Amino acid sequence: MATGGNNFARRRQRVRTRIGRTAGTRPRLSVHRSSKHIYAQVIDDKDGKTLAAASSLEQDMRAVTGADLKAAEAVGARIAERAKEAGVSKVIFDRGGFLYHGRVKALAEAARKSGLDF
Repeated sequence: MATGGNNFARRRQRVRTRIGRTAGTRPRLSVHRSSKHIYAQVIDDKDGKTLAAASSLEQDMRAVTGADLKAAEAVGARIAERAKEAGVSKVIFDRGGFLYHGRVKALAEAARKSGLDF
């Protein structure tokens, strides 16, 4: 996957390798950010199922743009709430190839503040 000097792919592969070592022990909180929105999923890799999901695309979050810290914090709080409803309290944070900075960091900190342990 990491070929040709693509830094994003290299980071993504490095993160996935580290997460793979603990696969099966906890669900994974996967984050994706685009230029306009941010998305989060809690995924059970054993069964290959999404246990909870939240994004800035949801109807009640449309008033706020998904490209800022406020939206990332709202998505983080919402994913933590939905994960708890699904019976998940401990996760592994999968930032993909994104740097732990800005919106990704805001989402993670909001999820932690809302009671998700990682």
